[in-house]
Parts: sequence; C-alpha cells; structure tokens
Amino acid sequence: MPVATDGIVLKVNSLRQQQQLGFTAKSPRWAIAYKFKAERVCTRLNEVTFQVGRTGAVTPVANMEPVLLAGTTVKRATLNNEDFIRSLDLHIGDNVFVEKGGEIIPKIVGVDVNHRSPNLQPVHFISNCPECGSPLVRYAGEAAYYCPNDTGCPPQIKGRIEHFIARKAMNIDSIGPETIDDYFRRGIVRNVADLYEIRTEQINGDGTRQKSAQKIVKGIQDSVSTPFERVLFALGIRFVGETTAKLLAKHFKSIDALMVATPEQLVEVEGVGTVIAESVVRFFHDEVNLNIIERLRQHGLQMSLNAEQQQPASDKLAGKNIVISGVFEQHSRDEYKEMIERNGGKNVSSISSKTSFILAGANMGPSKMQKAQQLGIDMIDESAFLKMLE
Repeated sequence: MPVATDGIVLKVNSLRQQQQLGFTAKSPRWAIAYKFKAERVCTRLNEVTFQVGRTGAVTPVANMEPVLLAGTTVKRATLNNEDFIRSLDLHIGDNVFVEKGGEIIPKIVGVDVNHRSPNLQPVHFISNCPECGSPLVRYAGEAAYYCPNDTGCPPQIKGRIEHFIARKAMNIDSIGPETIDDYFRRGIVRNVADLYEIRTEQINGDGTRQKSAQKIVKGIQDSVSTPFERVLFALGIRFVGETTAKLLAKHFKSIDALMVATPEQLVEVEGVGTVIAESVVRFFHDEVNLNIIERLRQHGLQMSLNAEQQQPASDKLAGKNIVISGVFEQHSRDEYKEMIERNGGKNVSSISSKTSFILAGANMGPSKMQKAQQLGIDMIDESAFLKMLE
C-alpha cells in the first residue's frame, strides 16, 4: 500500500450474520484485528537517565544511538521500571533491539547478548531522587519507585501545578507547562496557592505583554467559581482521579469533613479502597498541604458543595444505569452527567443488558446504536430526557 499500515481488520461481510454473531462487552464478534510484526532495529544503549513525574514516580529512560525506525529517528525509549531492566539484564553499551509499540512509542524488546563486551557494567536503578535527593520508596503492590518528597521536589511541584490548571480541574486555559516552568524558575510560583497572588506587573515582561498578562490573571481569578468536586480533583491527591473526587465530594460535602475522615470512613464510599483511603489521610496530615488549602480558601475557592448540589433534585432516575452518547444542543455532556447524578441515576460508559436507557444525541456511534438495538435498549433524545426530569 502507498501508506504505512500496522495491520488489517477482517470482517464478516453479511449484515444478517453480524447481527447473529453480536457483540461482547467491548468489541464485535464479527471483526478481528491482526497486527503485523513490528519493525525492529538494533542500536547501542549509551546511558540510562531517570525522570520524575507529577506523582513522584521515577521512570528510567534509555538514551541510545539515533536510529531510523518506522519513519522517524529514535534515540530515547522508556524502560518502565526496575523489574523491566532486570528482566532484560541491561548493561551500558549493550546492543539493544528496539520496536515501536502500536507503531508509535519506542520500546526496547531485547538485548543482543551474543555480542556483549565482557567489561560492560549492568544498569542499576537509583536509590535517591535525581531531582531532590530524597530516598526513593516502593509501595506494596507497585512496580514503580516514588520520590516521597511531593511538596519539595521540583518536577512534582510543577507537575501538580500543571494538573491543577488542567481543563478537567480548574480549567485555567491561559497558562501552559512552559509558562509554569518559567514562573517556577523565577520564583513567582512555588505551589498552586501562589497562582492566586500573581500580579500583572510580575508577568508582563518589560510592559510589552500587558494584554496576555491581564488575560492570565483574569483566567486565574475566574477559576475561583469552579465547583468543589473539581477543586478536590485539582489538588492532585495521589490515586484520587476525577470520578473518585466526585464520589468523595458527594459523600463528605466539604473539605473540612474530608480532612478529619478516618480510613474506615473513607472506605465506606463506593469505589474507595484501602490504598486511596490511606493516600487521602496521608495528604491531609501534611502541614504543607493544609497550609495550601487554607490559602486557597482565603482566595475564595469552593471548599464545599453548594446548597443546590447537596440537595438531590429528585429520585426520578433512581436505580437507572444511563449511557450518554452523541452530540447535544441544549446542554453539554458534563451537564447531562450532573443531571443524571442529581436525580438519582448512575452514569455508565458502556452498553450492556443492565443499561436502563441511552441518552442519545446527534451522530451517535453506529456500533453503539447497533448494540442498543440488539439488546432492545431504549434510546431517548435530549428533549424527552429533559421532560422526564420536569
């Protein structure tokens, strides 16, 4: 073919037979994907460096002699974790085999041990953080090592600020990672609370960036109206994602109640296990975090559900599992999800026999529509749905 491909999909051609074969929970039974064997090249491993992410996870990275692979020049590849390095028995100077996972991400898949020089040194995982020097820890059941200094390690601090301003968190879209890095280096921002103390004159350069500086300051100030559940997600508590933050906010109603919650009280929340509970307790026992939260409160951020959120609108959707699919005109998907939860329903992502109905917008996916028809699940448009809640 005149373009690069990574495989083929074989499908049953008859629509009648497709209907008879049906679907599993995640894929049709009438189609199978076959991946071609990935292109593989051999190159030299020059060194292994270590990167620290937002959560403190330390990732080893292979730095190699540049080599052309599947149309691009590759010189770096992730090594995942210590166990992965040991399984390959990697040595600095080894000739390594590299492939692209899914034709995109470079990865080392093997070592040419037959041509290894006898004086090469094995790769050892570091014991201290490469950024702040803190001794690394490895939690039970985790493959990765972590830097526990989450309030003093520069990549973690910058990562937490980037997480805080993200679209699904505080949605401060006038700032990006490069800006955060610049502010951090200049000492303007050292934690998320510092964002709300930025002044225009600090960031307008020599006066030529006045408009962009005003836009940034306004974007930060406008974010104080962000709902509590998103503020909770934005704090970046380890293992607390968007869904868990919503569940915790709905259960405890305020940051003050969550701060004093015991592990036993936390695991009573649906979807919260021991690991998440311990992480939440650990977060709120850190004086640095408590100080940041208090400063955010003083700047006007929402630290509790408002009265409207605390009172369920109705129980009209109680016990119903609802899938949202398609594009809507009157409200956004997130607004419909909130309506479902406030009226006692539950948002689910995939269609199954337990699905009560589908809130269907325009351009609903054909596979979802076909599966709904096969299972006999009702599809309701947004007008009918809004009438249902009147």
